[in-house]
Amino acid sequence: MITPCTWTKSSFSGGGQGDACVEIANLHTRIAIRDSKDRSRAPLSFPTDAFTTFITSIKADTR
Repeated sequence: MITPCTWTKSSFSGGGQGDACVEIANLHTRIAIRDSKDRSRAPLSFPTDAFTTFITSIKADTR
């Protein structure tokens, strides 16, 4: 089970209570992702390099 000590909420959180987003946690060798609306569900986990490539790709597509 993934139990990171610090989750970071997306800066693109939705309106209202700001819970319509994802949260990430850095586990050093992996990045965990969870739905902020349902924190009791198991998070997804990806190798740090794969997650970095994914984010870089998304940022390039939005320019």
